[in-house]
Amino acid sequence: MAPELLILLGAAVILQADLLPDKKFLLLPPVNFTIKAVNLAQVLLRWEPNPDQEQSNVQLGYHVKINAPQEEEYETRNTERSLVTILHKGFSASVQTVPWSDHSLQASSWVSAELKAPPGSPGTEIVNLTCTTNTKSDNYTHFQPYQVSLHCTWLVGKDAPDDTQYFLYYRYRSRTEECQEYSKDVLQRNVACWFPRTFINSKGRDSLAVYVNGSSKEAAIKPFDQLFALHAIDRVNPPANVTAELKGTCLSIHWEKPVSAFPSHCFDYEVKIYNAKKGYFQTERMTTNTLITIIDDVSKYYIQVRAAVSSVCRATGLWSEWSQPIYVGKDDQKPWTEWFLIAVMMIICFILLIFSLICRICHLWTKLFPPVPVPKSNINDFFVIINNEKTGSTETEVISYVEEAGFETLEDSVF
Repeated sequence: MAPELLILLGAAVILQADLLPDKKFLLLPPVNFTIKAVNLAQVLLRWEPNPDQEQSNVQLGYHVKINAPQEEEYETRNTERSLVTILHKGFSASVQTVPWSDHSLQASSWVSAELKAPPGSPGTEIVNLTCTTNTKSDNYTHFQPYQVSLHCTWLVGKDAPDDTQYFLYYRYRSRTEECQEYSKDVLQRNVACWFPRTFINSKGRDSLAVYVNGSSKEAAIKPFDQLFALHAIDRVNPPANVTAELKGTCLSIHWEKPVSAFPSHCFDYEVKIYNAKKGYFQTERMTTNTLITIIDDVSKYYIQVRAAVSSVCRATGLWSEWSQPIYVGKDDQKPWTEWFLIAVMMIICFILLIFSLICRICHLWTKLFPPVPVPKSNINDFFVIINNEKTGSTETEVISYVEEAGFETLEDSVF
């Protein structure tokens, strides 16, 4: 009986040993962990399995922790990883060996690596970097009918010397370009950049990396880089060929999709209808390029439309500018020419009134046009009496002028 118990006890021990993991099996950390900047805002993390790691049936993986500039963690079975990230603040990460499936094993210790921040004097790097993209049609290229432009602006660092000059580069996927068209401030420092044509795909989902460095004779200029999501900076064009037709009280509005690489079903629209007589507007959200609505036919309206790429085709982004307004309906207001003539006439009347008052107060009219003096005329008020007297050979004629009371009497004698 004892031998049988010993046999059963030995089998149980062997079975337990097979079921439990080997407590003596230890995971060793990776070796030769390096971080290398391979492009603008792009690093390559690489490591190797520990050569002293004991061989077993346990599948191994790696736990990677990004410490800076932004914390992030992930697990992988690969021994390298390319990451897109800003680098002007430096980059650091850690990695450890972990069991891929058997989580009863303890992970290895961490190994770390660091990419130091680029040198430069604090406060000399640019600030407030903003970029926008815009799509234009390209009739010269059949295989690429649309071209994407890029425009970036920034402010000079607060501690940057006056002789500082900045230079901008962008990277999209594997393509890198340096800016050739700059705008300058009063000190002739570059503060904006324009790329009329780029390798950017407006429908792409990759991040756009923008890098700005600088030079100065007085200080080392610290570089700056930033990542942009294309949907967040793409300035969509307004809808094209907006038309409106009014039949009675039925208003029909039609437009075409914006100039864009996206197809027609990828756009949302907003239509703004402004009632000029009542002073209010209504906004309609549309997914098609036609709107039919009922309005009153005694007012004048102006209509505008704007567009945005729908979330069906990419992440929600910016709305376009409003289209140029078009006008429909009646306009009861006088045209501006009539208002102008009325205003001119009112001004002339006002000037004449002021001039008349001045003349009356200052007697200017009498001074400018004095009265012409005329002799007093009493012809109708006097009587003429002629007395003829004859004495000898001498004839005397007496003419007497007799005026009524209150008037002077004038007598003339002629001999």
